[in-house]
Amino acid sequence: MPDKVLVVEDSRAMRVFVSSILEATGNYVVQEVDNGFDALRALPRGDFALIVTDVNMPDVSGIELTKFVRGNAKYRDTPIIVISTDSAQTDTKRALEAGASAFLAKPFTAQELLDVIEQARKGSGDHG
Repeated sequence: MPDKVLVVEDSRAMRVFVSSILEATGNYVVQEVDNGFDALRALPRGDFALIVTDVNMPDVSGIELTKFVRGNAKYRDTPIIVISTDSAQTDTKRALEAGASAFLAKPFTAQELLDVIEQARKGSGDHG
């Protein structure tokens, strides 16, 4: 049975790009939302094995979403991949400090996304 993934991205084109990469593997079924607020509403209703979120979104940013997820017992060890067009080290640092499993700068290839997800999912099992 495929794992459920929550993709949180305000750009429709990027949301579709990420979702299509994940679904093409046959390992994931994707739920898409276009902002952090909708992600917060989706989390209690889903059993997500992975979260992919953009940093810069209206209302609730990807950094705020990551902090919230890490404070939730159900999702404390769930891999979170933070993506952003802003590859500045400050964004990377903020994402990782908030609890992100990995940071990926846009633009990225399908293989880069899958590699980062694979690494993050291997690491998530080590938290106990």
